[in-house]
Amino acid sequence: MVQTPIEKKVSKVEKLKERSNFLREPLLSELQQDTTHFTEDATQILKFHGSYQQDNRDHRVSGQEKDYQMMLRTRSPGGFIPPELFLALDRLAEEYGNHTLRITTRQGFQIHGILKQNMKTVIKTILNNMGSTLSACGDVNRNIMSPPAPFKNKPEYQYAFKYANNIADLLNPQSGAYYEIWLDGEKAVSVEEAPEVKAARQSKGRGMIIENSPEPIYGEQFLPRKFKICVTVPGDNSVDVYTHDISLVVMTNKKGELQGFNVLAGGGLGRTHNKEETFARISDEIGYVDRADIYDLVKAIVATQRDYGDRTNRRHSRMKYLIHDWGVEKFKAKVESYFGKELKPYKKLPAWQYQDFLGWHEQGDGNWFFGIGVENGRVKDEGAFQLKTALREIVQQLNLPMRLSPNHNIILCEIAPEQKATVENILNNRGIITDPQAIEPLTRYSMACPALPTCGLAVTESERALPGITDRIRTLLNKLGMVDEHFVMRMTGCPNGCARPYMAELGFVGSAPEKYQIWLGGTPNQTQLAQPYEQKMSVDELETFFEPIFVFFKQGRKSKESFGSFCSRVGFAAIRNFAENYTLGSYMDMDTDTTTQPKFRKNQRRVSVPDHLFPRLKEIAEKEGRPMNQIIADALSDYFSKSKEA
Repeated sequence: MVQTPIEKKVSKVEKLKERSNFLREPLLSELQQDTTHFTEDATQILKFHGSYQQDNRDHRVSGQEKDYQMMLRTRSPGGFIPPELFLALDRLAEEYGNHTLRITTRQGFQIHGILKQNMKTVIKTILNNMGSTLSACGDVNRNIMSPPAPFKNKPEYQYAFKYANNIADLLNPQSGAYYEIWLDGEKAVSVEEAPEVKAARQSKGRGMIIENSPEPIYGEQFLPRKFKICVTVPGDNSVDVYTHDISLVVMTNKKGELQGFNVLAGGGLGRTHNKEETFARISDEIGYVDRADIYDLVKAIVATQRDYGDRTNRRHSRMKYLIHDWGVEKFKAKVESYFGKELKPYKKLPAWQYQDFLGWHEQGDGNWFFGIGVENGRVKDEGAFQLKTALREIVQQLNLPMRLSPNHNIILCEIAPEQKATVENILNNRGIITDPQAIEPLTRYSMACPALPTCGLAVTESERALPGITDRIRTLLNKLGMVDEHFVMRMTGCPNGCARPYMAELGFVGSAPEKYQIWLGGTPNQTQLAQPYEQKMSVDELETFFEPIFVFFKQGRKSKESFGSFCSRVGFAAIRNFAENYTLGSYMDMDTDTTTQPKFRKNQRRVSVPDHLFPRLKEIAEKEGRPMNQIIADALSDYFSKSKEA
């Protein structure tokens, strides 16, 4: 066992990893048992193989066994999905899953609904079709992100994609347990590793490598917690650059030749409600490294986290807490002690901009790519909307690869000019919007995690709730004379932050059933951390909650100021003061110059509604775009007026 430099009592998971024989047991033994699910110990090891054990919470019945199923996640550096892999995933979702695919916010695919008895078949099929699930979850480096745009005439984009792949290979677990379990020891057909990656894995540095170990970078306890990396280019923040353990920015010369990388470290968004020692954090600028040293630098940072990250308290085990506790300079000095040299100063960069690459774009080599907006990342067939079938038809007919985006959209690549009409026709015939400008902007720039019913950590809805909430916010904005207004919205069903709500202009974080913590103050280009404004907003009070905030924004914004920037500039005290003194419905529609709603106070005494009337009341409120308590107030006014007349 590799001991941390400061001996402490380690957590249960740390002991389990040590006993696992490099990720084999008890998973291997339990896989051979005729049971519907794995034990808790086996599920911890299962994560390293790219799967979480879940149950369908919609099907829970008291006194009966849970409806156990597995979620499988692909390892897809830079979001690249070859055509044979997509067709395999599409088929597996139909035969063994819940008939949908889910694009993750780290550019992979997830399949939900896999039964334990079918796990080996599904993973073997993925491996035999140019895919993998290894290290998509667990206390290792997760899927490495890069911008999804396949520009061939912009060398910096090609470098970002190349190094995302190479660093993913460098940090892949090496013990062989994955192939022993899922392929009975055979090695899957895959692209050969770059020679420099093989050499870098064995480069010792000053303590970076654990000698004579099947896992030379990780050791038998692997990392204290999950680890996330992205590689991007100057100015392109399609990857949420400040949210990763390590972010690398490709730096080229005027000829487009790679010179090195700017390095940021210490980002991470997971937190726990009511645990102030846990918090979202954005990364710090660490320095610059020449291209020849990039692999050793990555290993040095990983080794620092491996040897000094907290293995006692898993809530405190991400690298962001190590940097927070130590400070950037101490952390940088420790990294340099492994690296064997000092880092160079961080180089100046242009301003970051968010891009989603939807619609048609030239690749720069005569071919095109096409970005498809996928609401909440769910690839499915539902009524006239048949995205899953459309993608299958396109890939089968044209053999196109795709890249998944960090905003869970799809980029179809390598489209020849004569194939463009075929792509558009298939999408149009299957009910898919092909014009990005036709997508509701609130939807286009939103994200939600899956949450209920599959995620065991969710405390409330997310993916299933966000479309309705988006509709209600759009209705409210329209009534306020803010028809053209939109902003970045993100929602999660728990505080772990999988959809990165803490970087949004408006973030919803599940805090109780049908209640959300509200975060405000992020920016459209995701460069500023939002802050918690409200702890538990009920979804029933959405309109009454946001109306004064939006009115204050409309009245007090500077020219072209975004909603998140406004909230950050004026501060929460000013927003609360305005809301407390605001009379709901008293706003003026600037387009018609008429008062559109009757007045009533926000802080009025509350009354309850009988259960059998509530669904009807909610339906009317959503249809008319009015708050429920406003409808009640109108009804009571009418009643009292008639009573007085009588």
